[in-house]
Amino acid sequence: MGTLEFYRTVLFPALNKGLWVSIQIIVPSAVLGVAIGILAGVGRSLGTSRLSRALDAYVAVFRGTPLVVQLMMWYYGLPTVGVFLESQFGPGVSPLSSLFRLSPYASSVTAFALCSGAYQSEYIRGALLSIKKGQYMAALSLGFTRAQAFWRITAPAAARRALPGCGNEIIYLIKYSSLAMIVTMSELTGQAKGIATMYFRYLECYLATAGYYLALVTLATWLLSWMERRLAIPGDPGLS
Repeated sequence: MGTLEFYRTVLFPALNKGLWVSIQIIVPSAVLGVAIGILAGVGRSLGTSRLSRALDAYVAVFRGTPLVVQLMMWYYGLPTVGVFLESQFGPGVSPLSSLFRLSPYASSVTAFALCSGAYQSEYIRGALLSIKKGQYMAALSLGFTRAQAFWRITAPAAARRALPGCGNEIIYLIKYSSLAMIVTMSELTGQAKGIATMYFRYLECYLATAGYYLALVTLATWLLSWMERRLAIPGDPGLS
């Protein structure tokens, strides 16, 4: 089979199929990761000491362990909890034990969202701490409630400062998604590996796959740059 025919009839159709699976992993993982990061970042900065310590522990665990290990724990390790429950309490708990068996897709999104959320929380927390308290106090002196001062003064300014870091984490997430292959997901890298193994054309398969990831990252970078420009405040480089 010639190179052009191989690309047209075999490789590109497989990679296009894998691209759609990758997008289905990346988008919900990114949305959930940002949501978790916001909640954790705000809780660590403004929550009670007990809540802050609990969230610090969450961040320490998910930032301090390899993502590939987390992914394998969700998919391969978690079902052993269900097996343990059945061995201790009998088959009557089987409906409960089934909750500990996640599909490859659910395992991937869960692992990526929780890990990304831990990193996102650091960007959110740092952005909140970087806002001068005088702005918040000035809003209170003008008659704002504490909630109004936070959501109208502190939060918008912090969002502008956190956006570059949060966007960078989303770009990392696009590349993290290739690890879903480990739990049998046929995303971009999984499809490339299957075709490369079948046809022994590793260079062509992985070069094309790298091009797909580069295109995804380039698109994400453009969208994030556009968002930064839209949120920028003219004449205020500190918040742009």
